[in-house]
Amino acid sequence: MTAAVLLTTAAPARAAAPAQAAVPARAAISARAAAAPETVPCPKPDVKPPPGRPARPVPPPDDPALRAVGGDALSTDGLVVPSGSPAPPALTATSWLVADLDTGEVLGGCGPHVYGTPASVQKLLLVATVMPKLDPDATVTVTRADLDIEPGSSAVGLVAGGKYPVSTLWLGLLLNSGNDAANALARVGGDTDGGGVAATVAAMNDTAKHLGAFQTHAVTPSGLDGPGQFTSAYDLALIARVCFDRSDFRKYALTRTANMPAQKKPKTGGFQFQNENRLIDNYKGALGGKTGFTQLARHSYVGAAERDGRRLVATLLGAEAQPLRGWQQGAALLDWGFSLPRDASVGKLVDPQAAQPLASADGGAAAPAPAPARSADGVSTTAARDDAPPRLLSLGAAAAVAVILAATPLLLLLTQRRRRRRVRRRPRTALRS
Repeated sequence: MTAAVLLTTAAPARAAAPAQAAVPARAAISARAAAAPETVPCPKPDVKPPPGRPARPVPPPDDPALRAVGGDALSTDGLVVPSGSPAPPALTATSWLVADLDTGEVLGGCGPHVYGTPASVQKLLLVATVMPKLDPDATVTVTRADLDIEPGSSAVGLVAGGKYPVSTLWLGLLLNSGNDAANALARVGGDTDGGGVAATVAAMNDTAKHLGAFQTHAVTPSGLDGPGQFTSAYDLALIARVCFDRSDFRKYALTRTANMPAQKKPKTGGFQFQNENRLIDNYKGALGGKTGFTQLARHSYVGAAERDGRRLVATLLGAEAQPLRGWQQGAALLDWGFSLPRDASVGKLVDPQAAQPLASADGGAAAPAPAPARSADGVSTTAARDDAPPRLLSLGAAAAVAVILAATPLLLLLTQRRRRRRVRRRPRTALRS
């Protein structure tokens, strides 16, 4: 499939790259970044930000390799769309992306790799990490620690000591954005590895790296703000793609109402809760998604829909609720995406199974190289890097052993001489003891 010509700040269009070319060489990336044309601004509505809006947290330093994941054109802070496409909607979101869930083609974006604060869309990373581990019919006993969430943040209403099916916890997480449900699921998921919530957060970060979402770093399982917690619109699309591949997730995400069971100890009545994602009620072909909001992150959103056998996902970060709410901005992006021809593309969602680490310049996060790189002689450079540490360790260990073996006879000789001298100098009475 041939990519459309791009109206973008990056390199000219080329044929849709296979997975092997999703991340160019670092030197080539730097050279192209230096020669990149001026950024094309993203369409924005003429509205003022709300008073008291917190300053955006300082993101990690940009790495050209990370910004080029999925294609050079995606490295821009501004707009990247296929040439000749209709104008995308004017949104308050600071960054967004539209992609095909099945083909992985990126149809367009605004700062696709710009760091943003996730809020509750991070719960999708929890889903991708923990849902495969847990039996939906298993029962979880909620602890007081599970209810330790930020005052005023969203909760589905679990009670300490209550017993709930795992499936109900997933519904509470996805419909009502329950941070209490997130804590309980993270604890139980982490207990399978012996580490509770902390183990799950670590596993979430491992999952992100495995998927190629190298700009994502989780600090909390729920998406409640934490220092150093970031993601990007591109990363969210990678994570969402994995979630929407699961039939159980799709079922949960499209559930409109669910019932929380009554509890005997402590005695509490049951109640009904609703899906807060208005896309499923107001958009034809909606597949569901996830809403998010914190004062720091503002509104974030992930939503997907199917039309004429084509499944698209829209992701956005840093939005305001006026003039359009988060889900409405997602719906507008989906409308725009469905208006494009099926072969439209400005980049690619990397294949999770092929994502391999490519060390960044500062030794920090790694970008995916979707297939092992090979040198001119055909040897896998990835394999060479993997082998290097053990070889260095072996050489160092061998040298140390050689020194010890060489010094041992001399040490023994010196020790024996000292012992003889001490024996000669001691009084005879000492020899009898």
